[in-house]
Amino acid sequence: VQLQASGGGLVQAGGSLRLSCVASGRSSTMYHMGWFRQVLGKEREFVATIAWNSGDTLYADSVEGRFTISRANIRNTVNLQMDNLRPEDTAVYYCAADWGLVPSTRPDEYDYWGRGTQVTVSS
Repeated sequence: VQLQASGGGLVQAGGSLRLSCVASGRSSTMYHMGWFRQVLGKEREFVATIAWNSGDTLYADSVEGRFTISRANIRNTVNLQMDNLRPEDTAVYYCAADWGLVPSTRPDEYDYWGRGTQVTVSS
């Protein structure tokens, strides 16, 4: 499975960005999809995940109510709508695919990763 993320950029605090991740390859629609972020020198942090079958979602407390994860109708694209962005949201954002029974918040349980996309929020 190959993952390609896009949509990062520079935005002022309070603004919005929409990240997209396109999955390709065998059974790419049958993976739970997640977004993580990482700041240089820190561990990779869970942001949100969506189940491939039920569409159930789970968010980190820090983004709950501001970020929305969704899958496109063709179900091989996952989006992360980020609203009311804060400077502390600045990070490299990664999409990932998880071949498991239930979506996970642990990065070590994800099987495939895309290249990151930089999100910078200025104050």
